[in-house]
Amino acid sequence: MVDFLMNIELNNDSTYQQQIREKLVELIEQDSFGDKPLPSGRKMAQLLKVSRNTIVLVYESLVDEGYLIARKRSGFFVHPDLSLEHTLSNTVQMLHDKASRQPNWSKRLQKTPSDLPTLNKDQNWFNYPYPFIYGHIDINNFPVCQWRECSRIAESKGKLHEWVEGFIDMDDPQLITQIRQQILSKRGISAKNDEVLITLGTQNSLFLLTSLLAEKSVIFGVENPGYASLRQIISLCDSPMKPLELDNEGIILGEQLKDCNYVCVTPSHQYPTTVTMSIDRRKALLEQACNDNFVVIEDDYESEVNFIEAPIPALKSYDQDGRVIYVGSLSKSLSPGIRIGYLVADKKVVKELRTLRNLHYRHPPSNNQRITALFIGQGYYDSHIRRMRRTYEAKWIEMQLGIDLYLKNCKIHSTSGSFCFWIGLPNGITSKELLNVAAEHGILIESGDILFMQPDAPKNYIRLGFSAIQTDKILKGLKILGKLIDDLYQ
Repeated sequence: MVDFLMNIELNNDSTYQQQIREKLVELIEQDSFGDKPLPSGRKMAQLLKVSRNTIVLVYESLVDEGYLIARKRSGFFVHPDLSLEHTLSNTVQMLHDKASRQPNWSKRLQKTPSDLPTLNKDQNWFNYPYPFIYGHIDINNFPVCQWRECSRIAESKGKLHEWVEGFIDMDDPQLITQIRQQILSKRGISAKNDEVLITLGTQNSLFLLTSLLAEKSVIFGVENPGYASLRQIISLCDSPMKPLELDNEGIILGEQLKDCNYVCVTPSHQYPTTVTMSIDRRKALLEQACNDNFVVIEDDYESEVNFIEAPIPALKSYDQDGRVIYVGSLSKSLSPGIRIGYLVADKKVVKELRTLRNLHYRHPPSNNQRITALFIGQGYYDSHIRRMRRTYEAKWIEMQLGIDLYLKNCKIHSTSGSFCFWIGLPNGITSKELLNVAAEHGILIESGDILFMQPDAPKNYIRLGFSAIQTDKILKGLKILGKLIDDLYQ
């Protein structure tokens, strides 16, 4: 028993009580104590070098939760009911081991999503000194005090009944109201309650849409290069895809769109080139959508924190004929970990999407919806956006300066207000080659290979994001990266 306890390595990531409790629960679940008493509070405190009061509080909390029982003058023991559960579990497992005939899952699986190529983002990105990656934030910028205050309000006793039981297949009415009034209105979009659906983010919105709309005879036009996850989602539904060529205003209109049933675009900042679609191009796209009878799916990517130029109203705001399905998210403006997205479409479409979502997971967590509604309604969201615009503007200026100084041999695609730079490496250098070399020097970048559709796609594009890296590390990181590129180029 002492060996188990000596392996508890206490750290500063959480309180000692939390860490000790988690370890004891783990050992209880593993039936490590049997019918023997746990060490006394004094003995445990000596082993772990913590106060006796800390151990007493942990033991008492485990008694309250039914893990332990206290026997007078004998100490603390694992609750007998848990010992019985372990016995039953072990018996069932023994019978299972004897009688089991495992199915051949490699033959039964009709689809293997794990075989699809992905961006392969490093989950340990925060350990890199220079994380030039996209889709993450510097946690120091998260408005933790304001979020905690909204959480406190939502979880107060008088408010619990408003969300704790869930909404069946509906969304939090307060969040719908705040998104309509405070977010969509700023993008020029007017929508009724039954035209808005809350999702778990943009990717989830696209998954629901594709599940509802796609089949073998339905053609999706997708930007090339473009959002790889969208292509993977469509491919799982067996719909054909058509790569759409781009210019300096986004997708090129005309002949290439005529046989599409749906055209997927990122007009605010094209993913990944960061090009912004002009107002004239937007209006012309909607006109062709009517003439050629296709629907536009607008991913309003990077619109909410445009910090250099005045943002152009959403494509949906120009839509007078119901030809645009609009998808937005709070991931870039607030946090990727708070999975709140929203979708605007005809009420008939939203009705079916709501039913489909109900079959998947009913609705996004009610507590997150209510906290987000309060966060927006209390004015915290707008003030956070203003702060982040200043922060990202400062980072963007540092990035532009560093790229001009140290990446002179590269082809730079930069649009003011985007969270990343799309960069073509010198001929002879592949993005994967640079990615591996850069990682050895503490620099994390993203390869652009997967963002192209064609088999003979260029292999020398990278993305440099700056939302996660600290401002004072940008120039130093770009200097190192520039030298690595120059060394590979020579």
